[in-house]
Amino acid sequence: MSIAIIILLPLLGALLPPLSARWGRRAAAWSAAGVTALSLAVLLAAAPRILAGESWQDGWAWVPAMGLNLTFRMDGLGFLFALLVLGIGLLVILYARYYLSETDPMGRFYGLLLLFMAAMLGIVLADNLLLLLIFWEMTSLSSFLLVGYWKHRADARQGAVMALAVTGGGGLALLAGLLLLGSIAGSFELSAILPLRGVVAGVPVISASSPLGRSRACSTSSITRPSRPRSAR
Repeated sequence: MSIAIIILLPLLGALLPPLSARWGRRAAAWSAAGVTALSLAVLLAAAPRILAGESWQDGWAWVPAMGLNLTFRMDGLGFLFALLVLGIGLLVILYARYYLSETDPMGRFYGLLLLFMAAMLGIVLADNLLLLLIFWEMTSLSSFLLVGYWKHRADARQGAVMALAVTGGGGLALLAGLLLLGSIAGSFELSAILPLRGVVAGVPVISASSPLGRSRACSTSSITRPSRPRSAR
C-alpha cells in the first residue's frame, strides 16, 4: 500500500459530496465522512511500523530533470500531523452537518473541505520539496474558496482575498527558501537533505560582504554598542 492513497482518497473524494448532495444533506455528509474515515483507516494501519521508530517512504519519478518527483515520506511527526488533519476534519464534517442552514450548498462545502484536507496531507507527507510547494498552493486555493464560502457576505469576500494574499506571499517566500535549500543540499528530497542538516546549517547564506549582511551587522552593532553616558547638568 502506498502513502499516496492517504492523500488521493480525499483528493478524488472531493467530487463525491457535490454529486451526492442531490440525494440530500445527509448523503453529502456521509460521503465526505466515509472518504475521510477510509483515509484515516489507511493511516492507522501504518501506526505499528511508525510507532516502532520506522519511516515509510515510497514514490515515483515525475520530472527528474527538474528535481520534481512524486515521493512521499512518513515518520512519527508526519504521522501525528496527518492524524490531526483527518481527525479534526471528521469533527468539522460532523459539526457542519448541523451548523449549515438548509439554504447553504452543503455539497460544495464538503468538496472544498476534502480538497483542503488533501492539500494539508500532501504538505505533511511530501518528501519532495517542490511537491510540497504544489500542495501549499493547493491550500492557498482551497482556503480562499472556503473562507469565501458565503460569497454573498462582504466580510467573507474580504477575508478570502486577505487569506489568498497571505498564503500567496508566503508561497513566494517558501519557494525562495526551498530553491536555496535544494541548491545547497544538491537535492530536493527531504530524505536526502535531513542527513545533511549539519552541512546545510553551516553554510553562510548571508555573507558579511553582501549588502544584507552589512546591514545586519550594522543593526547588530547598534544594538550591542553601549550608549555614551550623558553629562550631568
